[in-house]
Amino acid sequence: MSLDWIYYAISWILLTWHSAWDAIGVPVGAVIGTNWAWILAIVFLVVTVRVILFPVFVKQIKSQRAMQALQPKVKELQEKHKGDRETLQKEMMELYRKEKANPLMGCLPMFLQIPVFLGLFHVLRRLDPAKDNKTLYGWTVDQFNSASSAKIFTAPIAGKFGSTAEELARLGANGTTVKVIAGILVLIMMGTTYLTSRQMILKTGWAEDPQQKMIQRLMLYGIPLSLLVSGAIFPIGVIIYWVTNNMFTLGQQQWVLRKYPPPPTPGRTGTPASRGPVQPAKKIGGLLGRKAAPTPVKQAPSAPKVAGPKPGAKPVNPKKGGPAKRQG
Repeated sequence: MSLDWIYYAISWILLTWHSAWDAIGVPVGAVIGTNWAWILAIVFLVVTVRVILFPVFVKQIKSQRAMQALQPKVKELQEKHKGDRETLQKEMMELYRKEKANPLMGCLPMFLQIPVFLGLFHVLRRLDPAKDNKTLYGWTVDQFNSASSAKIFTAPIAGKFGSTAEELARLGANGTTVKVIAGILVLIMMGTTYLTSRQMILKTGWAEDPQQKMIQRLMLYGIPLSLLVSGAIFPIGVIIYWVTNNMFTLGQQQWVLRKYPPPPTPGRTGTPASRGPVQPAKKIGGLLGRKAAPTPVKQAPSAPKVAGPKPGAKPVNPKKGGPAKRQG
């Protein structure tokens, strides 16, 4: 299946925003070593995509709320089918189907942005002055040449941390500068990716469902760590897109979580309901931490002891309390 339609769409959005900033008067030439019109075009590519995907983001929040509301039932199933993983998975899938909840909905916005990411990656990778066909995907020669020479703090947006000396020479870039700028942006990309997942988990808590919890751990730790390696092959323009997208996500999630706070779930880790009542600290009496003398406990008065019969004596019948009658 050809992905040309994605490349044409990404190119059209980039070129439209670049033309808009150029018309407004944003400098096309480098200011502080940066071509701001192209940087803003990438930033507003993020804004355009996020506006289009906003209804999907709302569905994601609703799905997360539904999943959170089902946590007590999920916990019951885990207790009921403890040790039988296969039956547990079947019962949970049936529960999700019945309640119309989808555990994978939380990842849907990210999955839908993958084509955009790949499209931008492909378009920026083509910004090589040595390319013969510069008018591909609706670009003019002037637009291609302008974008291929666009820089952020003197590092070309088409350059990457792993660029070869030949690639850097064609872009007219300094290898050390490219590595420093790309390295800083990769670290920012990793940090903001971690924060977007952490922000949501802190508000909604860890899932009880093992499958959902595994997805949360992957989002929180796995993806940021993978960027440490994959970030070396990303053009700087793609990293700018990713960082901007993360910042947009942080702001959007903060707004949604404030406007629609998650309902309190009893027993969720980190909530007051999951903690026991606070016990007052025991005071230690005496100086220098000596233990206080124990309070004497009053004992109930014991019943008076009744002396038993002496050895060899006849037992006394308590019913015969009166004097014995004389026989005449």
